[in-house]
Amino acid sequence: MDPSNVFRLTGKVAVVTGAGSGIGRASAGVLAAAGARVVVADLDLAGAEETVADIKEEGGEAVARRVDVADPAAMGALVDETVSGLGRLDVLVNNAGIMIRRPLAEVPPDEFDRILSVNLKSVLYGSQAAARVMRPGSSIVNTLSTIIDFATAGTGSYAAAKKGGEALTRTFAVELGPRGIRVNGVAPGWTDTGITRQRHVDDAGEFQQSGFDQLAGRMAAAAPLGTVAEAIDSAYAVLYLASDASRCVTGHVIRVNGGASMA
Repeated sequence: MDPSNVFRLTGKVAVVTGAGSGIGRASAGVLAAAGARVVVADLDLAGAEETVADIKEEGGEAVARRVDVADPAAMGALVDETVSGLGRLDVLVNNAGIMIRRPLAEVPPDEFDRILSVNLKSVLYGSQAAARVMRPGSSIVNTLSTIIDFATAGTGSYAAAKKGGEALTRTFAVELGPRGIRVNGVAPGWTDTGITRQRHVDDAGEFQQSGFDQLAGRMAAAAPLGTVAEAIDSAYAVLYLASDASRCVTGHVIRVNGGASMA
């Protein structure tokens, strides 16, 4: 018996939102490399098409789709188009997310609504749509964040959305479990992505590498492994949760953070 076979996704179809960059792009690539046909969904269609080009260059199968994850009708249409075009949906990765840094006392209502819509409501909309068509053995994976374990100044809106996503993950796991559908989460720690890099862009639009490197060093020092995660690290956790290797795992959140938080 070859234990690596349990990670194969040959014949399966996966949808990954926010797959035009960062963890979403890495996850789409890993799922495709494992044999899945991947729908690469992003509000940024050009970014999604770049991900598809990368996947095809490595011999995988993928198509790009533009989607606004904050729109329930758009998420429903994405799932329906996937099933009509590819015949099924086995894996949904609710990955799309945004962060706007601001003290909670200063967060305007429209900004709070936007953060909740992209980071939290999208998990509900995507999972609802997927649940209508998924078969037993299917998997939903939600990208959360290590921020669910502690508070930091300026990220309260984002933390509230991700903590809510954790609650949705566990509740969907309970409700969809009897149908043989697994629902889990991946909570990345500090990772080199567009979200973390945006903090180090100055008023002139220039990226400040030195400040970024200093913060990365502090984040690494806070983790028992003495390192920070790369996007591919979370992508491998997504593969595990999408595959039959995790066939008896549901309602769980894997923290990919070098041990910076443990739960």
